[in-house]
Amino acid sequence: MTAMAWFLIGFAAALAGLLLWQRLAGFGAQHPRHYADQTPRFDVRTHLDGQIRCEGVIYGPLGRVSSRFTGEFEAGWTGNRGVMKERFLYDSGSTQTREWRLELGNDGTIRAEADDLAGPGRGIQRGPAVRLDYRLRLPDKAGGHVLAVTDWMYLTPTGAIVNRSQFRKFGIKVAELVATMQRVDTA
Repeated sequence: MTAMAWFLIGFAAALAGLLLWQRLAGFGAQHPRHYADQTPRFDVRTHLDGQIRCEGVIYGPLGRVSSRFTGEFEAGWTGNRGVMKERFLYDSGSTQTREWRLELGNDGTIRAEADDLAGPGRGIQRGPAVRLDYRLRLPDKAGGHVLAVTDWMYLTPTGAIVNRSQFRKFGIKVAELVATMQRVDTA
């Protein structure tokens, strides 16, 4: 075999090993069933309701913090249908708003819609965790790309929510977000 053939075989093996590692041991290896018997129980109608404060960071593709942000959310539910209005303020001074329209199935499944999604998002709540998968369309000024997003939200014993999200293009991670969310006591 030629040196080029050996190189291509080695490259293919390394790529296959990396993809297998991500599937078995990385962020994508989690499944809602891993959390099904754990407590406290995450109920989006309770824990994502009312006024919520958010703080977080966004990591770029090289793992460095590329942005920091705060957010104020207002969420309300009527039965199994909810609306969550989000307003973000980034360290650059820019702002962003989003309105999620959520529907919770009796089996814990979640359907999510927002104006910047390319189709509806799908999720599930199990034990103290919620997973939501959707395709996010970036604004034109950010290239207009559509990214595959996986959000994992974990309810802590004190009621705070830790959100970890990964953003992928062609299966390659291009950004990661870590944020906390806490209901604001309005009494």
